[in-house]
Amino acid sequence: MVTIKDNCIVKTYDEELLIIEPWGENSLRVRSFLDQKYVDRKNALTENYSSNYPNLLIYKENDKAVIVNGKIKAVLDHRDRISFFNDKDELILKEFIRLRAVKHDDGSEDVGTIEITKDFNSTLKLKSREYRSNFDGSSFNVKVRFEANKEEKIYGMGQYQHEYLDLKNTMLELAQRNTQMSVPFYISSKNYGFLWNNPGIGKVTFAKNLTEWEMFGTDYIDYWITVSDDSKQITEQYTQMTGRVPKMPKNLLGLWQSKLRYRTDEEVINIVEEYKKRDIQLSTIAIDYFHWPKQGEYRFDRDYWKDPSGMVNKLKNEYKVEPIISIWPTVQSDAYNYNTYLENGYLVKVNRGIRLTMQIQGNTLYLDTTKKAARDYVWSLIKKNYKDIGIDYYWVDVAEPGFAVYDFDNYRYSKGTAFYCGNLYPNKYLEMVYDGNKDSNEAVVTLVRGAWAGAQKYGALAWSGDIDSSFKSFRNQVNTGLNMGIAGITWWTTDIGGFHGGNPEDEEFRELIIRWFQYSTFSPILRMHGDRLPHSKPLSNTGGGCMPTGAGNEIWSYGTKVEDILTKYVRIRELLKDYLDNLMQESHEFGYPIMRPLFYEFKNDKLSWEVDNIYMLGDSILVSPILYYKDRKREVYLPADENWIDLYTNKVYKGGKKYIVDAGIEKIPVFIRERSKDNFKELFKYIEKNINK
Repeated sequence: MVTIKDNCIVKTYDEELLIIEPWGENSLRVRSFLDQKYVDRKNALTENYSSNYPNLLIYKENDKAVIVNGKIKAVLDHRDRISFFNDKDELILKEFIRLRAVKHDDGSEDVGTIEITKDFNSTLKLKSREYRSNFDGSSFNVKVRFEANKEEKIYGMGQYQHEYLDLKNTMLELAQRNTQMSVPFYISSKNYGFLWNNPGIGKVTFAKNLTEWEMFGTDYIDYWITVSDDSKQITEQYTQMTGRVPKMPKNLLGLWQSKLRYRTDEEVINIVEEYKKRDIQLSTIAIDYFHWPKQGEYRFDRDYWKDPSGMVNKLKNEYKVEPIISIWPTVQSDAYNYNTYLENGYLVKVNRGIRLTMQIQGNTLYLDTTKKAARDYVWSLIKKNYKDIGIDYYWVDVAEPGFAVYDFDNYRYSKGTAFYCGNLYPNKYLEMVYDGNKDSNEAVVTLVRGAWAGAQKYGALAWSGDIDSSFKSFRNQVNTGLNMGIAGITWWTTDIGGFHGGNPEDEEFRELIIRWFQYSTFSPILRMHGDRLPHSKPLSNTGGGCMPTGAGNEIWSYGTKVEDILTKYVRIRELLKDYLDNLMQESHEFGYPIMRPLFYEFKNDKLSWEVDNIYMLGDSILVSPILYYKDRKREVYLPADENWIDLYTNKVYKGGKKYIVDAGIEKIPVFIRERSKDNFKELFKYIEKNINK
């Protein structure tokens, strides 16, 4: 039965309750509830919205129900299929079905009865929305299918370690892993945005013949779709419903210094002092993992960190450098407060076997971040031992969580099984830090390697995790960073040079550091980090002293030639701060990404939809990183209907063409929109004097 009530289309039939309703500007939300059991879940759609829709129209017409909200229209037909149209009445997305109803002489129908036709392979018996029991009495394998359009291009969906910007013809796991962040929102070349609003574990396949979303253990369907012929407006409509980033403080837009790992307060101060001698103002310095005695205690190991409060005071007041401290959601079984976690049910459960979710320096379990009491307890420790001595910024590591074995079917949270809600884990940890910090800090900025849809509103600064130190890995990062921005996570960064390995004495790795640093100069956050070789011996065999440390990872660790080039790019970064600050404000107000695929700024240039590994930093700077060892030239496409100025030569290029551009070791191809050149006078002067000399 189909009814219209409370500004919604409501259909009940057999095991399903289906609701189609307006949800924000030019947007609709579709929810399906198994056994007609309605449950109100926000998931990523957390922001308040007006229930007053002046351009809303809902009606029945023959055997169809229609809802129009501004520029979007949905039609529910008698086959139980939903089709979506824009304000030009162009079809943009349609659910896939291969069942037909047979009409009898008396006018009645048997929905799902097979009718063989010449043009329709209905014998497949495939529904648009399908529930199949997992035989545990509570969870179901759920699929939603859409017709595929082979010409469509798909961008967003978060971070995956592959080379593709356009995600058409890919299969993506909907799960968090180290180096992978599932953020299930995309923008289509057909001018719509789509959010899969279910935080369970599953996969999506954007195939040539079919688009299929699959959940492995859930009992509902929830997706949201928005329409505009402008990608920026799609972003605005999406972030209006899921939240926008805070305003990034300007003092964080310089160089972030980090390595695996500084082991004492004396080491930290010495590194900052060395940068000061070079007249380089750091934004942050990181205090990495195992500064603690045991995981779960959230405190400094005082055997090695003699005066944490004095260190923090000196960093902030004398050096104007913000400390950022690593916190893990792990608890060792021999921590002094382990029984507090255990007795209060603060830990992740398992459905079978021994409850052991990771082993590093002991037997460890994960905090259940979906339980508010657990979050409150952990924040009380963080506040007492870090926040109250002046630490405002946190590095939420291993927050996927980083299970030793990704057996998602085996883990259980207070909110449900990992299959049911696993992607909420990092968001809830971010929420804990945000709620604890928001009243006392200018803006909450939390470095994290796990994020789901909506994480941006908690100040998530995502980084690409423990990636390899190689040019191949570098090539993956450029496009994946662009897709993170399209998915709404506008703050994104990488470990310059990659994390795993890399010897400062190796010539290829030194070149990789240069090329990666040049790229990162033109990114949201410029951040040094990595596990360099060879390792040093541990300081001791107890507490935080028992972990090794990598080789040096400061800009002087790679020889004088590398240091000279990196120093020049630190100066370039300083000259970009005002521009970046404006972009951060724009992102805060409208949700726009800092790094943008070319089509995002040049929607009418068809070739801009084809270009990858080249991007816009804001609306004025085009960046083309050098991604291969020993490359000294690169082909660059410049979008049409613009003139472009080469940052290094001042030569003016006409847009709409491809050019082979020189890229000596001190340069990467960077072009300024001619209309914006007056905003970069000081940058042009610096380049002319220091790089073109």
